[in-house]
Amino acid sequence: MMTPVALLEVLEPTAAKLYDRHMGVAKEWFPHEYVPWSRGKDFDPERPWSPSDADFGDGGWTLPDAVRAALFVNLLTEDNLPYYTRDISTIFGGDSAYGAWARNWTAEEGRHAIAIRDYLTVTRALDPVELERARMHQVRGAQVPAPGGLYEALAYLSMQELATRIAHRNTGKLIGDQAGQDVMLRVGNDENLHFLFYRDLASAALEVAPSEMMIGIERAVRNFSMPGTGIPNFTEHAKKIASAGIYDFKIHLEQILEPVVLRHWKVKDVSGLSAEGEQAREALIARIDKIARVSARLSREPQTV
Repeated sequence: MMTPVALLEVLEPTAAKLYDRHMGVAKEWFPHEYVPWSRGKDFDPERPWSPSDADFGDGGWTLPDAVRAALFVNLLTEDNLPYYTRDISTIFGGDSAYGAWARNWTAEEGRHAIAIRDYLTVTRALDPVELERARMHQVRGAQVPAPGGLYEALAYLSMQELATRIAHRNTGKLIGDQAGQDVMLRVGNDENLHFLFYRDLASAALEVAPSEMMIGIERAVRNFSMPGTGIPNFTEHAKKIASAGIYDFKIHLEQILEPVVLRHWKVKDVSGLSAEGEQAREALIARIDKIARVSARLSREPQTV
């Protein structure tokens, strides 16, 4: 039985290599270069915001409610960064490659919030008063999904970063404005690199601690939720997001569980499992099979995860 402390020590050289890889491919970019500043205008505090205020450059485009909900959730998730950083630092520690990664990740995620908020403010896509009140509510609440330990965290963070990338990109496709698409694509590209770091670190963990990691993967799949904990009316927003096909049950299966859990981590082929690890694998495969059956039955009726 490998303890989390022992695993972190064994994986540190791999984490260092993955961090160096990330820094070698991550591109420097500047939020202000993605924002259509010429559309900006002063807000009148005496005049309530209206959806018709949105300016997407063509004078006739109205943002669908589901896309508005997705932008709201996506941005507030990025705003809750302090507590993700807190939990990542608690789980992985603040030294060596893990600390370097966590600090760089924090800086990159902060840039996402800047870019999305500036775009939404300039285009008047969302009510700025509602958005700021929701940000204050969420950050004061200090709520984030809390994986149960290192092994589950490695699996959860891998899936969560990929899910965020998918949600950002799909939201961008539905905005109907090239500037908005560019912002969400740029943010999504960063999230993909974050996903690759955690996915490959989890792969390394699976090699040296297969039973513990299999148990962690099963728990992460069983308990998975998008990082919207603490967002006002999150369940309602999530239903709208699913109904628009931005992130739903089918996407979760076909773009996360199948390619990452089944094909990349190859959980069906992992050897050397303890009795508890084998039991976790059986439960994991059964759960994915059940999700596949439910997804097939729901067909074109998107459901939240």
